[in-house]
Amino acid sequence: MTTATTTRPLVFLALPQEVAARLATQFLLAIAGTLLLTLSAKTKVMLGPVDISMQTLAVLLIAAAFGMRLGVATLLLYMAEGAMGFPVFQGTPEKGIGIAYMLGSTGGYLAGFVVMAAIVGWAADRGWDRHPIKLFNAMLVAEVVMMVMGFAWLALLIGPEKSWQFGVVPFIVGDLIKVALAASLVPAVWSLLKRS
Repeated sequence: MTTATTTRPLVFLALPQEVAARLATQFLLAIAGTLLLTLSAKTKVMLGPVDISMQTLAVLLIAAAFGMRLGVATLLLYMAEGAMGFPVFQGTPEKGIGIAYMLGSTGGYLAGFVVMAAIVGWAADRGWDRHPIKLFNAMLVAEVVMMVMGFAWLALLIGPEKSWQFGVVPFIVGDLIKVALAASLVPAVWSLLKRS
């Protein structure tokens, strides 16, 4: 195996060594992650004509802290909760629940969150979570991929022009701020841990 291709993300500092306890802790962390995702989806900030949730920030932070495997598992558990009808998404239950909601206008963004977690988690597994510039670049790529997936799905439903106008443009500034914030927070935590 090549030298130092994989390091451990933040959460692994707190995991027990014993296998059963480690798995139980990871399961509890995934549950906690889905609760954070739900809270972040319901937390809205008015920035212009649209409500912007804190969900993208939560996905970025979870992926950077958990790494790829646990990060993606957490997002898949969150999607499963939503598919089962739990009101975990931003527009639920007001705009529907379950699979019907997931196949609606936000479907591409929801799928994009899983890919976003994979990209950022992959970067964290390689130690990029300790370097603000590297982490920012990985998070920016993940953000763009998620937005492309959301745009493409929405374009199928309402056309590309409206999809761009209502599904991308209003979110660019807010999402860039969230990427910059997440890319600063995680390396800052690593710096604090090194000092202690």
